[in-house]
Amino acid sequence: MFETTKALILREVRYKESDRILTVLTDTDGKRTLKARGALRKGSKMAAATQQLTFSELTVFENRGRATVNEATLLEPFEGLRADFSAFSLGCYFAEVLEATSEEGMPDPAVLQLALNSLYALSRGLCAPAQVKAVFELRLMAITGYEPDLSACPVCGDTEPESPWFFLPEGTIFCGRHRADAPGGVTPLHPDTLAAMRHIVYSDPKRIFSFTLEGEPMNQLASLSERYLLTQLDRGFSSLDYWKKVKDI
Repeated sequence: MFETTKALILREVRYKESDRILTVLTDTDGKRTLKARGALRKGSKMAAATQQLTFSELTVFENRGRATVNEATLLEPFEGLRADFSAFSLGCYFAEVLEATSEEGMPDPAVLQLALNSLYALSRGLCAPAQVKAVFELRLMAITGYEPDLSACPVCGDTEPESPWFFLPEGTIFCGRHRADAPGGVTPLHPDTLAAMRHIVYSDPKRIFSFTLEGEPMNQLASLSERYLLTQLDRGFSSLDYWKKVKDI
C-alpha cells in the first residue's frame, strides 16, 4: 500500500551502509518511524529530503507493519539553519521536544504548523533566537494540553494587575495583593512580559511572532517559557543543554 504524506524530519539515524531510520512528524498520521532505504547511497535522490530539520513530501510503502520511504521530494530545506550552527542546534531542540510531545497515529495540524513556522522564523532570522524559542515553547504547551491561565488573578479576578506574579507549576498569575495565596513560590512578572505571554498563548497562529520585547522583559520571557515547558513535561532535553553550550560560539 502506497501513501503520500508531508513530513517534518525530526531525527535521522544511519542504518547499515546506506539507509536512514527517520522519526518524522506528518500531516496525516502524527509521529511516525520510517526507513529511507538507500538514502545515504551516492547520488540518491532522497538524500536531501530525508535530512533532519527538512520538510518533505514522502511516498511511503507499507507492508506487514513496516513503512519504507520510496520517494522523497524536498519542500523546505530551512537553509539558514545549515549555515548557522547555533540555529541548527536550537532547531534540534525543537525537534526533540516535538518527538517527546507527539504521538503515533495522532495528527495535530496546529503542532506541525507551529514547528514549521518556528523553524522558518529561526532560519530566516525573522526575530531573535530567544524570542523564537520562547514562542515555540509557550505556544506548544498551550496546544498540547498545558495552556497556562494568564487571564486573571484566580483570587480576585483582576485582569490587569499592577504587580503580576506567575505561579510556575500551574501556569497561573496572581496579583500583588494575593500572591501569598498561591500554593507555592511565585515569580514576579514584568507587565510587558505578561503581555507578551498572553500574545503568544491567545493570538492568531499567524501573529504569534508579531511582538517586540527587549531587555529584562525579554530575558524573563525566555527564562519562564523554558522553565514552564520543563516543569510541565517533567524532564530535561540533552539538545537544550547542548544548544546552551554552543549558542554564543
